[in-house]
Formats: sequence, C-alpha cells, structure tokens
Amino acid sequence: MPYEGSFDRTITRRTALKAAAAAGLALSTQGLVELLALPTKRMAMAAPSSLPDIQFDIRAFVPPAQTVDGVIVRFGPVFTRFVTATLTRRPSLAEQQRLSAALATIESIYPFSPGGVFVFTGYGIPYFSRLRGGMRGALVRRYVPRLRSSRNRLALEEAVISPTDVAPGNPAITKATYSVPVAIEANDILFTVRSDVLEHATDVIDWLLNRSHQLRGRFVPSPEFTGLLAISSDRLMFQQMGLPRKVANEHGLAYAARVSDRSPMWMGFADQQASGSGPPEITTFQGNKSASLTTCRASDYLGNGAIQHLSHVILDLDQFYAVPDEPFTERVQYAFRSNPIPALGNADQFSGGGGPAFLDNLFQGANDARANAAAIKTFQGEHRMGHLAALQRSSRAADGTPIHIRMDGPGYDPLDVPDGSAQPKLQFTAFVPTADFFARMRRNQASLDLVRKYSVADENNGLERFITATRRQNFLVPPRRHRAFPLLELAD
Repeated sequence: MPYEGSFDRTITRRTALKAAAAAGLALSTQGLVELLALPTKRMAMAAPSSLPDIQFDIRAFVPPAQTVDGVIVRFGPVFTRFVTATLTRRPSLAEQQRLSAALATIESIYPFSPGGVFVFTGYGIPYFSRLRGGMRGALVRRYVPRLRSSRNRLALEEAVISPTDVAPGNPAITKATYSVPVAIEANDILFTVRSDVLEHATDVIDWLLNRSHQLRGRFVPSPEFTGLLAISSDRLMFQQMGLPRKVANEHGLAYAARVSDRSPMWMGFADQQASGSGPPEITTFQGNKSASLTTCRASDYLGNGAIQHLSHVILDLDQFYAVPDEPFTERVQYAFRSNPIPALGNADQFSGGGGPAFLDNLFQGANDARANAAAIKTFQGEHRMGHLAALQRSSRAADGTPIHIRMDGPGYDPLDVPDGSAQPKLQFTAFVPTADFFARMRRNQASLDLVRKYSVADENNGLERFITATRRQNFLVPPRRHRAFPLLELAD
C-alpha cells in the first residue's frame, strides 16, 4: 500500500542521540524532538485539485479519522511552528503582491499535505490599525464582519485576560509554581506552518522570513520585504502518540514515568477526538446551518475567514502528577467531568498515566458543568469542575455541533519561564467565528461563577491551577483569496 511521509529515521535517530551524549553535546529542543518523533507514514489519498478558500480547512488533504482504543480521533501534522512578526511600517501594494506570490511559490514546490507543508496567515489588530482610519475607520468597519448579537461590535477584538490568568486585574489569582503575568501581545501577523517533517516547516520559514534563498534543496530567491517584517517569536508544537513521554525521558523529568507512553499530550489525555471539533465552515464568519454568529455572507470580502486565538501556556506537571495527591481518578475528573467519571483507571494509578489516554469527548448538555459543581451524582459526591464540561457551557451550537476547531499540542521550551529552564508547554490555538465567542468560552472554562455559587474547592476546579497562560492574542485569518495583507488594495 503506498504511503506519503518522511523517510525512515529509526536508526539515525538513536545513533544521533547516542553520539551527542558521548560527545557531551546538548541537542537543541527542536533537534531532540525531531529525532525522537517516529517516522510518519500516512496512507496515500487523492486530494482535490484546488486548495481550500478556508485556509485551515485541511480535511481533504489529511487521511480520515481513525479509531484508537474505541475513540474516533484525527491526527494533524506532527509539527507546527507558530511564527509571530511585527511590521516596521504599513506594507505597500507591491509587498502585498510579493507575499501573495511567495505563498503561491511555497505551494508550488511543497505539496499541500502532511508530508509537504501547510501555511496559514493571520493578522492582528496592530495590522488593521495601520490601514486608513485604523480599527475605527470606515475601511475596517465596512469589511470586518459584525456580531449578530451586537451590531456595533466587530468579529475581531483583542484577546482579554481570562478570570484565572495571573494579572494585576486578578489579584486573588496565583499559581503554585509559575505565577507569570499574562501579556496581551501586539503582533501584526501570525504564520502557522504545519508538516510531518520539521525540516520542511523550518525550510519554509527560513526562505520566507530569513532570506535563505533555498527552498526544498534548490535555489529560489527569497521575497524581498526590505525590512518590513521582524520575527517576534517562533514556537514549536509537536503531537504524536507517546512523543511527550519520550521527551520527558530524554530530559530526565522527575515525573517522566507517570506520563502516558501512548498519549500525544503532556497531561495524558488525548485531545484529538473527532467529536471535539466542528467542521471548518461553522468556525467561519458566515457559519453554517448549525450556527452563524456574524453578519458576514460567504460572498463578502472576508467570507470564509475566521478568528484564530493563540496562547502560550506553561504546564505545572510536577503538581499535576504529584504522588500520592493526584491519582488517575483525580486527573481524569479535572480534564473531563465527575458525572459520570469517564474511567477509573488502573490498579496502579500513576505509572504510564495510570489509565487510558483515549476517552471520548462526550457532550452532556450546557448544564453539565452546573450539575458537576452542585455535586449531583458526582464521583464520591464531591463538588467538581471538569475542564471539558465547563467549556461546553457555551462551546456548542443548539444541535450539539462544536463551534470551534482546537489545534493545540505540546511544546517544550524556556519561553517565559522565570528561571530560564525548558518546561512542558501547551501551545494552544483555536479557530472560532468571533473573538467574543472565544472570550466567553474561556470564561466558562474557569467557571468562577459556579465555583463560588457551589463552593467548589480550589483543588477540584478543573485544570486551572496547573496551567499558566503567559501570552494571548487574537488574529483574523482571511480567506485564501485575500491571505496576503488583506484590505490593503482598498486602503487608498
């Protein structure tokens, strides 16, 4: 059966690790993760001849969902790099055309597939503020969709501090280990670059932004932006079954043996359930028959566009995997719910995660979180707040369809860690129809209203005490046809 993917690196991976150790050399985190990842083989499939106008709609270009331990899951590309950049000035029309041509060049050289590369562009409020009139000007107010529920508000608003973020406005919120204040970033542009082969993603970024003049091993002149773009961050996300455990083992993390050797996520529970994300159409400005949250029509300039929220999150896994305080039965309730508890786990509640990594993302109605907080038929009769139950207070349409696509995964780096050490991260991103929708969903993730009303103890409030968001920003992801500096051609 034909397969598409990276070459077999099984031997060279172990050889390189042993050689580096023998020479007393420390591999970079990115280099280590690339070597630890298993070669990815995907069944070949016939893809459409045209690329999707919804930039992030890669359904037809990634093999279909599969069943793992009875749960239907869908794995995206192994590696994702989130590269944020600021602009030194307003782009010119020539630079708009240059960026458009550059993105087309990438897609002419690399296939639009996991074995090739996917590239999406998103634009922050600082970018739109550079256009004539800025965010309050006639241009932006005319073309950026408005909320159906409040016609004076735009679909694009800046990210807000969540109720459980560390911030001056939340003086009562502290974290046990990483009390790092959250920053609302001010980037102009976000490049999301995805591939099963990290080298491909790196190659594209170097060619596009670092003027390498090399693309897939051949000389290709890099686009000339004459000092327009300055990279402000470059974050690596990786997701593959068992890869976080391998990283933990290689770095000798104290809790390594407690991390699941099957999960693609640091916290042991897979987050790739097919039932947990909606179809791309529902996340666009115009929506679909299940939900439509803005005034946008598919034929509008920004039809098939969406909002992309990007967060950077430090995970306190020393606390999350603490023995004997946090057995599997506790952790699974933090992540899901307590009525009913999704699984009781193994006799050994700690080794290898202590229980199954793949559990279905069930929807039990918008009032599920309230029932858990009120201790109605919960495990051991305790007042609880489960992460997914809390999100589902507002994350789904009336027919139960999720109104978002989560595209999050593990990271491991020193960014924003107070002592400069590399730590496990959640590189979180989600596509949603409006910034307001995401802000409400994040407030409900914390559910402090229910916590206070039903006296949920801090230690029973979902995942909140184990996560520290240090950066947040919202970006508008335009349709493919306007993915290069949108609205610029209409600005003069």
